[in-house]
Amino acid sequence: MQKILVVDDAAVNREMLREMLEDNYEIEMAENGQQALRKLLEYKGVLTAVLLDLQMPEMDGCQATEAIRRLDRPDARSTPIIALTANAFAEDINRTAQAGMDAHLAKPINI
Repeated sequence: MQKILVVDDAAVNREMLREMLEDNYEIEMAENGQQALRKLLEYKGVLTAVLLDLQMPEMDGCQATEAIRRLDRPDARSTPIIALTANAFAEDINRTAQAGMDAHLAKPINI
């Protein structure tokens, strides 16, 4: 089964995404960007996607994306990274694109 990493500091958001996606994907979860980066370093397979909240403690979504894109692994630049945020202004979308994210989805998410 394909695997998605969901990264959000709000447990309710992580659980909501798990419920939306778990029928079709194996879901791994992290509470912040640093935890997500550790999970990626430990994971030996290829992820289908990373869904990242932008505003998180310790390491935000853009910082995490930049760190992921710098990893020395074949999938670090090709794994789709999607921003999940309430911030949907043009400047926010530009910031996520500059960080290396592939898409920007505004919360609340509607599958």
